[in-house]
Amino acid sequence: MDEGRPERLDTLTGEAGRWLALSAAPAERHTTAVVAGPYDRIAWRDVYARSAALRELAARLLTRHAHAPDLLADVFLASYQATPRLRDRAELAPSHLVHHQVVSALTRSPDFASLHRETAGDAYAAAMAVLAQATALRELLDRCRDATDRTGRADRARQEAATAASAVSEALWQAAEEAGDGGTVPAPAAAAVRRAAEAAREAEETARREDGAAAQAMAAAVPGIRSAARTAAATAAEAVRQEAALMRAWGVGAGETERMPFDERARLAERLRSGRLARWAELIGRFRRMAAGERARKVENATGELVGVTLGDDLSRVIPSELAVLGVPELRAVFAARYAAGELMLYDSRGEQATGRGAVIACVDTSHSMYAEGPGGITREAWSKACALALLDQAREAGRDFVGILFSGSDKLRVFRFPGDRPAPVTDVLDFAETFLGGGTDFQRPLGTAAKILEEEFDSTSRARGDIVLITDDACEVSENWTRLWNEIKRRLDFRLFGVAVAAPDTATASGSVLESLCDNLRTVDDLTDVHTTADLFRVI
Repeated sequence: MDEGRPERLDTLTGEAGRWLALSAAPAERHTTAVVAGPYDRIAWRDVYARSAALRELAARLLTRHAHAPDLLADVFLASYQATPRLRDRAELAPSHLVHHQVVSALTRSPDFASLHRETAGDAYAAAMAVLAQATALRELLDRCRDATDRTGRADRARQEAATAASAVSEALWQAAEEAGDGGTVPAPAAAAVRRAAEAAREAEETARREDGAAAQAMAAAVPGIRSAARTAAATAAEAVRQEAALMRAWGVGAGETERMPFDERARLAERLRSGRLARWAELIGRFRRMAAGERARKVENATGELVGVTLGDDLSRVIPSELAVLGVPELRAVFAARYAAGELMLYDSRGEQATGRGAVIACVDTSHSMYAEGPGGITREAWSKACALALLDQAREAGRDFVGILFSGSDKLRVFRFPGDRPAPVTDVLDFAETFLGGGTDFQRPLGTAAKILEEEFDSTSRARGDIVLITDDACEVSENWTRLWNEIKRRLDFRLFGVAVAAPDTATASGSVLESLCDNLRTVDDLTDVHTTADLFRVI
């Protein structure tokens, strides 16, 4: 039709109707693949604002992907939400379809379930999972560069098509304004409508071509995305598991970490990972688990060394010759009568009885020689600190105060107090575990300090029967006057001194040595990989 002639408005409207529909009801396109409520979005914004590491990661990824922060948000939400749900692909802006494929592959990977158990509902753990996947995400975005470019072009083409459809609507509106009484539109206005409609048609065809090319590029990238997602999930699961195990080894419960402010928890995690004893976290955890097992087995009077035969009615200790009487029908009445009278012959034993009521005090040698490594590369210091931390657990379970005394030479001593009636701050526990004094070895000052603490406790609370555990790798001389005063206060307060000689020379633990004469119970530890060498210690303290 000649563009110089007027046109009827209804004819123009009918021909351009589809563009009116497109401009009137544009489809909503989201930029997040994971459906998220307001609280989930707040959790992400809060953790992103608090974590410099997340912001730095986003900045690095922006060089590869224009929508990196949105991708990180999706990975976080998939880990954080209890039941993450993905949007339909049609609801996403084409530029964000890669995110949908990434999160879909991530949540379907074999390691995601174990990762999700640690991160669901825990914003810090979910953020850590994102950071643990940083390398994998960078590699993944490199593999998806063509798909990302194609979907970006498709997104721009779709936006241009929407703009062209709006232009048709605008041209029709202008034509309606210029239409005469009979609905006739002047030729210039009619020509403008036709040009706008043709431009919209071309833009729509371009958008369709770009959508097809993007779909092909995405299909080609899918195998690489799945492989990278499996790697990312496995890496994140391992990192989160390691940190959770590190926290547990140091006695930090899940409830405690979830209540911590983000920054405080991040600092604690970094300290645990980089501290002096970080490499011995597994040993510390083994000690604590072993001590917990011994607590579960402990009874008030445990079967110990057999020392003879006595009379009584405890059928679990009846000697075999008494039980043999039950095999003779005529003597069963005699057995019953003796049982009723408590005159059965029983094994007599000297049992272990947990008598401690006062504080538990661990005196830990931190002289230069404690740096020495034993089997498995474990240092004497690591072994002794792990044992001391298990004693801390032991005291807390019994509601007893715990005191850690670190010593070396006579001029070097640090005292760490952990009252039994309040929580032990993990930072204080770490200070105790990581402090190392160096120097020589002196017993008098740490043991004297321990006795003074027990005396103060006795004077203020009347609690006696405390326990002191001396952990050292050497022996030193003590004066005669000091020994006399030591024995006097020991008798008055009725405390026990347990000695643990860690890889000490035979002369240090020989009969008549200082350690042997001071300690009520002395044991030697040669294999630093064996935590069970002190199992009986935890049964009687």
